Amino acid sequence: MLNFSEVLKETIAVSVLSLVCAFAAHATEQAEQRQEARDVRQDTRSQARHDKRECKHNDEKSNHECREEKRGAKQDGRQKARDIKY
Repeated sequence: MLNFSEVLKETIAVSVLSLVCAFAAHATEQAEQRQEARDVRQDTRSQARHDKRECKHNDEKSNHECREEKRGAKQDGRQKARDIKY
């Protein structure tokens, strides 16, 4: 039969192990969210560059207006990334 101190040690060990596993799972989920958010920001930046080049090349708008469009597109991408992370 187990005495009280052995049962207490086993209970503490199981509790600590459970907490460590839960923390590791949470950390992995956060890492995946950060990576997804990073990918969204990178895709947004490259698309915004492409759109600005097209805007300037097609002479649709002034340089200022093209720059503002690019800035807005990048801001939208940042917001999407925030929504993913938080």
